Amino acid sequence: MHRNPAANLVEHHKAWISQDDNVRIHFTTAGAGDKNLLLIHGAPQTGYAWRRMIEPLVAAGYRLIIPDYRGAGGSSKPASGYDKWTMAEDLHSLVRDHLKITEPIAVAGHDLGSMVASAYALRFRADVRTLTTMEAPLPGTTYFDERKNAKSAWHFDFHAATDIAVHLTNGRERWYINRFFEDLSYNPEAITGTDLDYYARAFEAPGAMRAMFEVYAAFEHDAALIRENLAKNGRIDVPVLATGGGEQTLARNYAPMMEEVASNVVGHLVPQSGHWVPEENPEYLAQLMTDFDAPYC
Repeated sequence: MHRNPAANLVEHHKAWISQDDNVRIHFTTAGAGDKNLLLIHGAPQTGYAWRRMIEPLVAAGYRLIIPDYRGAGGSSKPASGYDKWTMAEDLHSLVRDHLKITEPIAVAGHDLGSMVASAYALRFRADVRTLTTMEAPLPGTTYFDERKNAKSAWHFDFHAATDIAVHLTNGRERWYINRFFEDLSYNPEAITGTDLDYYARAFEAPGAMRAMFEVYAAFEHDAALIRENLAKNGRIDVPVLATGGGEQTLARNYAPMMEEVASNVVGHLVPQSGHWVPEENPEYLAQLMTDFDAPYC
């Protein structure tokens, strides 16, 4: 069983970030450094996904902001608002309006959180210091259009059929999400039974599975928003680290993909890791992100 040495470093918070939609975001903070870093999880996960990176990042001088994005974990699960533009706005409001952070921050996302992080950087360009993305095709890019039609991306269409997906996974949430952990891990011990218990409890909560499926259902809308933004404003000049698990074949596509939306991209893969990079090789990823961000702090 993995011990979570960072548990005593974090503080839990909740913030109302959209009174109109009554959206409340649960988030944790850690560290008292002067370098702010927003960490955005993917699916089927919550902010808990970053737990093994907290200690090294705090030691490197970061103040971490780790939300459960809209629809996940302890955050609200509204019926709508799962396009990545809106989800990014949630987190921007959290950072700027609730936490009163005015300087540009580093933003990192994993899996679906990578899409949200990219939307954040595209929509709020002046407020991002560096961007780290990993382990997700980005809607609006050529690679996304290729990837969504691959046999291994079967879940894109299944999840987008939200009513069917909710019905067929009802009562089977633990089994269903565990298939992704088993299938996409390089290190099968990266997600322990305790970790699976945490994630299963999160996605057995009312509305949680539907919310996750809605994030997928919004992909085509996401693509349209990104293409429109790029056509109007061009590529972002925020420095981008495009990374992923070095032990799986898809990761080699991430740097060329990000070059479609950013002009300053560095590609570097994480060894001894499959899809679940922050949990499979957290020390290496933390050092990689710290080294990448350092010249811009």
